[in-house]
Amino acid sequence: MKESKQKTILVVDDEPSINLICSKVLTKAGHKVDIAINAKIAQEILSIWEYDLCLIDIRTPTMNGIELYQWLKEHHPAQADRVIFTSGDVYSEDIEEGIELSTKRFLPKPFTTKELEVAVKEFFKEVE
Repeated sequence: MKESKQKTILVVDDEPSINLICSKVLTKAGHKVDIAINAKIAQEILSIWEYDLCLIDIRTPTMNGIELYQWLKEHHPAQADRVIFTSGDVYSEDIEEGIELSTKRFLPKPFTTKELEVAVKEFFKEVE
């Protein structure tokens, strides 16, 4: 049986409750989880570290998730391929355009712990 290494996940969200839930659920699933409370902080972290997955809220202060994604495409294209977007504002035109532009997965808020687990599990199945 093939042993899988621990996956690293960066959660980019300004909501403490979302960060706590993501951290608990994903750590329990065997992943190493880091938190960035906005996309600007995430940009600093991603300049140093590479993650197996970035769970990025589209609406964060100082820089939004779509801008972070564009920066990733330019500076870390391999990392840009490992993104799931989240947002509670699913009907906003700029969010729709951003998701279409990126052709990435999207997990609408509020999401259940089960929906989070499934989205992450499906993502890793696709990339392996």
